[in-house]
Amino acid sequence: MIVVTGAAGFIGSYLVGKLNKAGYNDLVLVDRMDDPRKILNLEKKKYKRFVERDNLFKWLIRNARYVDFIFHLGARTDTVGQEPQLYQQLNLIYSQRLWNICSEIQVPLLYASSAATYGNGEEGFSDSHNNISNLRPLNLYGWSKHDFDIWALKQFRTPPFWAGLKFFNVYGPNEYHKGRMASVVLHAFERIKETGKMKLFRSHHNDYKDGEQSRDFIYVEDIADVMMFFMENQKNLGIYNVGTGKARSFLDLTKSVFKSMNLNPDISFIDTPVDLRGRYQYFTEAENQKLRDIGYTKSFTELEEGVDRYVGEYLLEEACY
Repeated sequence: MIVVTGAAGFIGSYLVGKLNKAGYNDLVLVDRMDDPRKILNLEKKKYKRFVERDNLFKWLIRNARYVDFIFHLGARTDTVGQEPQLYQQLNLIYSQRLWNICSEIQVPLLYASSAATYGNGEEGFSDSHNNISNLRPLNLYGWSKHDFDIWALKQFRTPPFWAGLKFFNVYGPNEYHKGRMASVVLHAFERIKETGKMKLFRSHHNDYKDGEQSRDFIYVEDIADVMMFFMENQKNLGIYNVGTGKARSFLDLTKSVFKSMNLNPDISFIDTPVDLRGRYQYFTEAENQKLRDIGYTKSFTELEEGVDRYVGEYLLEEACY
């Protein structure tokens, strides 16, 4: 039996679909159904049971002997929220409790960390355990993920296998419910569909021209593939970057959306909101050699291909995976 937390969310629901395609249907899905749009993410999925987020720990203790693996993807993912206690409770304390139970009942655990832990990138993007304590995130979300990474590395009592994956900028189907926190691909598609134009944030950094702010954009299919690799090859525990290793600009991404919609680009720039400027990442790029060194050989989806698939197969069709 496989447990997936955050199972009705963006990455969680996509993973559930991938597990189903691979023949895994003995699934227990965990989430809080606080948005009716999440229901669509689970509409065609096969699973044995749904457990409310707050009931997971009791359920796990009662059913420990049946559980083979846990994917912990549930979290508060808002990067602009200003509620420290909420981030601490949902992203740190909840994860610590799950880790301790997995250690007690000896169940392997994979959890989602984030590239937000790298802050402005001044310490680089190495996933070496020796580098992690030097990182300084720019927002409460990043700090909550970072604090758990640090805590996990200090534990002597651990699950029989564990991995923390630092996801970079993920885009793809099943993120309709995410609102402001959805990928730029979704925002661009919706704005272009409505107005035929797209506005990007102007650069407020001397080293970057407008639109040249760059991120390591990774298609959700690649994220799911990496997670399944760790489940099926439980050998090299630790914290790993999961990104393409190739930063691309917001201009590149937006032009790809226009092309996928068969439209000519019409892009202008607006000031980045003042409340975001001090917490804005101008560049992210995963160092992913550590992942390659343990045997992950699949190539990552090129930005243009991923955007074209997302737009053509899902957004234009208003479909979920």
